[in-house]
Amino acid sequence: MDDPEVEEIWINEPSRVFAARAGKHELTNVILDRETVDELVERMLKLSGRRIDLSTPFVDAMLPGGHRLHVVLNGISREFTAVNIRKFVLKAATLNDLVRLESLSAQAAAFLESSVVAGLNVLVAGATQAGKTTMLNCLAAAIPGGDRVISVEEVFELRFPHPDHVAMQTRQSGLEGTGEVTLRDLVRESLRMRPTRMIVGEVRSAECLDLLLALNSGLPGMATLHANSAREALVKMCTLPLLAGDNVSARFVVPTVASSLDLVVHLGVDR
Repeated sequence: MDDPEVEEIWINEPSRVFAARAGKHELTNVILDRETVDELVERMLKLSGRRIDLSTPFVDAMLPGGHRLHVVLNGISREFTAVNIRKFVLKAATLNDLVRLESLSAQAAAFLESSVVAGLNVLVAGATQAGKTTMLNCLAAAIPGGDRVISVEEVFELRFPHPDHVAMQTRQSGLEGTGEVTLRDLVRESLRMRPTRMIVGEVRSAECLDLLLALNSGLPGMATLHANSAREALVKMCTLPLLAGDNVSARFVVPTVASSLDLVVHLGVDR
C-alpha cells in the first residue's frame, strides 16, 4: 500500500496476491494464509463500520485514507474470500489538473467548466477504470461557491472542496434485516435538503428514475454511468428507470431523458 505506483491490490486466494501498476497487473511474491486474510478483512471492515456474513456475502466499503474495499465471502467466491483494495490516489482535483496531465485539452476544459457554471445537467460515462469519479470530482470543483451541493453515493468516493456540501452514502441492513438505506432513498431525501445542485456518484438501477425527475424539475445535477459509448449511456438512462416498476413506461422515460440531460461526457482508456 505504501508503493506510490500501486493502484489496486487484490487477493484471489492467500497464495495469489496481485498488484496493478499503470493499468497492468502482476502476481506478487506475497504469500498469506487463510487466517491472515480473514483477520485482515475483519480489521478493515471494523474501520469502515460495515459487515460481511452469510446474509450479506458482499461488501463495498471506504477505508481511512479514501481507499475502497470490496470483499466477496468464501462460499460465493470458491474456496477463499476474495478481496480488492483500490487505492485512493488524487492525481487531479480540477479540470486544469486534467489539462496538465494531458487527459483533457484546454478547450475542452474551458467548455466543461462553462457548462457546470451555467448549470447544465452532465452525465459522465465510461468503462471500468476510465476515470469517471475523477472527472466527476473535477467537474464538481467548478460548481460556484454560492450553490448548495448534495451528493449521494453507494460508498464515499467524491472529494471536492465546496463551502456548502453535504455528502451521503448508502447503508446495509442490520442483522435483523432492517435499517437499509438505498441510493434511491438518498436521492429522494436530498430533495428535502434545499439543494441547488445534486450529484449521484453512479447510477445503476431504479434510482435513475428519481434522478431524472429531479433534473426535469429544474434542479441542476451530475452523475456517472457505466457505458462504453455516449450513445449507450443515453440508452441506459432510458432503460434503467423501467426497473422502478411496471407503472413506468418508455413513453414517459424517453422524452424525460431528452429534456433532462444536456451533456454526456464519455471517457476512454488508452491501452
